[in-house]
Amino acid sequence: MIARDDHRLVLGTAQLGMHYGIANKKGKPDLKAARGIVLTAWEGGIKYFDTAQAYGESERVLGDILTELGISNQAYIITKPDPNIDHTNKKAMEDSLYRSFDNLKCDKIYALMLHREDFLDLFEKGLAETLEAFLMQGLVENIGVSLYSPIMAQKAFETNIIRMLQVPANMCDHRFHEAGICNLAEKNKSDIFIRSVFLQGLLLMEKSSIPEAMHYASCIIDKVKQLCRAFNMSRQEMALGYIRQKYPAAYVVIGVETQQQLAANLAAWNLVKTVSITERVDEIFNNVDERIINPTLWPR
Repeated sequence: MIARDDHRLVLGTAQLGMHYGIANKKGKPDLKAARGIVLTAWEGGIKYFDTAQAYGESERVLGDILTELGISNQAYIITKPDPNIDHTNKKAMEDSLYRSFDNLKCDKIYALMLHREDFLDLFEKGLAETLEAFLMQGLVENIGVSLYSPIMAQKAFETNIIRMLQVPANMCDHRFHEAGICNLAEKNKSDIFIRSVFLQGLLLMEKSSIPEAMHYASCIIDKVKQLCRAFNMSRQEMALGYIRQKYPAAYVVIGVETQQQLAANLAAWNLVKTVSITERVDEIFNNVDERIINPTLWPR
């Protein structure tokens, strides 16, 4: 399925339930601020919302706001079970799903996404049967998985029930595109959901704000700024414009701390540039150090 541009954005709601991201200076927003973010997203054309049980209070906050705004039945909600539960235990998975329903104030969701790619190893140990039952009962419309390595994409499609892949991609991280994952998804009639388009905020930071332990990542900031000057674009416009051009059929997950940030990102997304920026970005950010593009390797 190819998404329309005005429906391709997904609001990532980790920030609504916890302190999230290297560039997060505001912390978790209060309920009023969270409501403003969700409302701005909805009015800006965003219909998809990504959450997870591991995101602190995110599910509950999102459920309360969608209900208050009267749009619960119109929103497409993607959530993920607690990664710490036994995914081979059908009862534990059922309890987890109904806990999400309680938090989100709904009785079915658009998609249930596995939080980690290693859960794919459990499909032959009962997980496939449980997820198939959720689909057959109409509790979830789609099953997906969040990936970190391109090699696991083929394994995901071999399950025969996964139709959504959430993968990291940004100006610095081209691994999934180079591995042909988009073509593989199209062949399998599946959707790609791209996360980490700002590399958890790193691409928008100033070098002086980067933690000392990550000084090795500061080199990319100058390169990003140089590109922005060359194309007369802001960093938000550059980062989102690159993804929009490079992955024309993918959904794009964005997370924000404030209503103002979201409004700026919506404006950046809707900026139409006739000139292609992908070739230049790919040339400058070729073979970036994995310590930079993989947040799991960042010092804590």
